[in-house]
Amino acid sequence: MEVDGFVSRRLTVDTPSVDGGVTGASAGADIRWLGGRILDATSGGFVGTRSPRMGAEQDFSSGLFQAALEPEIDYEGLPQGVATSTHMLAGAVAGIMEHCLMYPIDCVKTRMQSLQPQPGARYRNVMDALRQIVRTEGVWRPVRGLNVMAVGAGPAHALYFACYEKIKFSLSNAVHPGANSHFANGLAGCMATVLHDAVMNPAEVVKQRMQMYNSPYRGVLHCISSAWQREGPAAFYRSYTTQLTMNVPFQALHFMTYEYLQELLNPHRQYNPSSHMVSGALAGAIAAAATTPLDVCKTLLNTQEALALHVAPAPAPAPASGAAASAGGASATGGRQISGLGEAFRTVYRMGGMPAFFKGVQARVIYQMPSTAISWSVYEFFKYVITKRQYERRLQREGEK
Repeated sequence: MEVDGFVSRRLTVDTPSVDGGVTGASAGADIRWLGGRILDATSGGFVGTRSPRMGAEQDFSSGLFQAALEPEIDYEGLPQGVATSTHMLAGAVAGIMEHCLMYPIDCVKTRMQSLQPQPGARYRNVMDALRQIVRTEGVWRPVRGLNVMAVGAGPAHALYFACYEKIKFSLSNAVHPGANSHFANGLAGCMATVLHDAVMNPAEVVKQRMQMYNSPYRGVLHCISSAWQREGPAAFYRSYTTQLTMNVPFQALHFMTYEYLQELLNPHRQYNPSSHMVSGALAGAIAAAATTPLDVCKTLLNTQEALALHVAPAPAPAPASGAAASAGGASATGGRQISGLGEAFRTVYRMGGMPAFFKGVQARVIYQMPSTAISWSVYEFFKYVITKRQYERRLQREGEK
């Protein structure tokens, strides 16, 4: 038992280590201890104190027991009564940290998914890409567009984690009361993704256009205004259905893998940073590798890579816009745009065959492993701190009575 952890034990009338007064009142109740004092989670009261002796048999002295029943409080689900804003704050901080810390690798991933990279943007691996970008384009080039990502990640992840916690709690109680449900975890992750992507998609479009080699945009505002003028508001949601098609299976696999690994590595669901990091990293890696083909199509739809546009069949010639050709926009073909997941799949296949669907898979896995590890570690830390503070406040109130 960790001193600062929250540990649950199920006690029944047959438990020999509890005296009769406590046992008769709390048979089958969920008993937790914190700092040597025993808390009945079904009532919120204390039933005694823990003996210093930690052998096979533990003695408990009977104490305060409240008959009124109230919902169980545990670390994993966050305390009952905690406002939704608490979930949102923890999620926002986790999302911003995840995307900001891993942004340079994300830049490399975007470039390595280019279907026909220019000579100056051909890289052997992730480290070679970072070295070339810094040497030829400057030390700040790998973090160009970071500000728009931070602005988008905050509200997107706030909705994401708050929605996930609420839906997971409701579905788990309905599907498998009192136990973890992989179906509930996966479905909650899918539903949370719909909200997350609705907020995040415009930021993803701007970010990836600024990450491309020889991007013509001077800054975030210039990219937004140029995309709006040339392609209209649809430019920011052209890849939304593809994003959902990719992220729904990604998040379902991600959450189910994470919760499954937590059952193996952290069965008591205590706050255990190492288990959260390992579970998050492995879950992110598996989900990222499995959904790489969809990510390649999403990148194509977001960037409208000029060379790829020439390969996609155009229904009718459009008047030239006069803008210079660039790797980051559709101006090279006079307004020709790739739209829809089907057209993106056909374009990717024409340009590189099946191997093209796995371009950048190494960078994607390397990006997702630490990203999901950081995200889960930060989020679980916030959950732990919030829960611990509420328990301490309850201890203080009970001690004053």
